[in-house]
Amino acid sequence: MYPPIKILNKNEKREIENKLRNQFGIKSVSGILLQRGAERIFLYQGERTEKEIKELENLTIVERVGVYFCKIQNEEVRLSIEGVHILKEQIKKNIFEIDKEQAESWMKGNELNVKSNLKGVIIMKYQDEFLGCGKASEEKITNFIPKNRRLKNKE
Repeated sequence: MYPPIKILNKNEKREIENKLRNQFGIKSVSGILLQRGAERIFLYQGERTEKEIKELENLTIVERVGVYFCKIQNEEVRLSIEGVHILKEQIKKNIFEIDKEQAESWMKGNELNVKSNLKGVIIMKYQDEFLGCGKASEEKITNFIPKNRRLKNKE
């Protein structure tokens, strides 16, 4: 059985927005933030109200509402690929720009062995495209692209 969907209250949403502001320069998130489980946050920007979402969950099993938006781990927010695209106009810091070869390697799921001068969760960018999040340490950037979304080799 699924744990119940938790609709984040204004203070909980503000806390996530503050983390996003500190990490990426994001000012605000429009929509309803919901949580299922300990870490996964979903963003709903549709027509339903919070009350209607709760009523729907009382009637049937609701696997998810909205899109997978982010994960909260160790006091950091790791945006999903969709979360990055939803907020791309607001992202102003902790962006690591990569070249074409690095972008291809990244999209295949490889970590990048580079010094980024950044620490923690960062946004990966190739030209004008945001590619998702990675986690930067001194010598590498760890890749979080899900296996089912990675580029496949042609062979």
